[in-house]
Amino acid sequence: MTYTSQAPRAPWQVGPAGEVYIPQADTHLLAEALEEAAPCTGRDVLDLCTGTGVLALAAARRGARVSAVDSSPEAVATARANSGLDGLPVQVLRGDLFTPVKDRRFDLIVSNPPYVPAPDRRPPDRGRAQAWDAGPDGRAVLDPICAQAPHMLRPGGALLIVQSALCGTARTLTQLRRRGLDAAIVRRRQVPFGPVLRSRADWLETRGLISPGESMEELVIIRAERTR
Repeated sequence: MTYTSQAPRAPWQVGPAGEVYIPQADTHLLAEALEEAAPCTGRDVLDLCTGTGVLALAAARRGARVSAVDSSPEAVATARANSGLDGLPVQVLRGDLFTPVKDRRFDLIVSNPPYVPAPDRRPPDRGRAQAWDAGPDGRAVLDPICAQAPHMLRPGGALLIVQSALCGTARTLTQLRRRGLDAAIVRRRQVPFGPVLRSRADWLETRGLISPGESMEELVIIRAERTR
């Protein structure tokens, strides 16, 4: 994960005391895939782990009916504020992953979840690290998304999710395919380590997640379609 990019569109509110994850390289990459997916007027879109709401608003600009979910109260407040600044109708809900929308189905789900491997076994439930720390293998949020997303898609619907190769791209593809989705990598990008990965490089080496001296991270976008 890197921390050098600018938000895809301004103006942005980024939340109180920097508590909300600011759009970065992973968000940009996912925004490109979202643009290619072209959610059109009348389609139902869910932005899971919405943060500032940038992806939700990108879908809303295309005329989609958009809901956005985040567990962070600061993120929810920020996404609502950004929706107001842009004058776009986005329903922003607070809750754990799909819980606030459990009785609904979507044509498209986009998600930039926490995926950075972290020494603490239990992911944080507050603070900025809540947006990226995801347990020792980086899959504390990815695995539940893989398990639940197939049931949240309408036939013909798709999931777009971004993650680091550090937390097992093949594992994500396997889990989604086992649940009946047609899953493939549609984008890759190499980015320099940001402050978080640089600060825990020794730990990542010890875990065998990076090689000695490694300083680049591969981000991937996975698209998984429900074909039936």
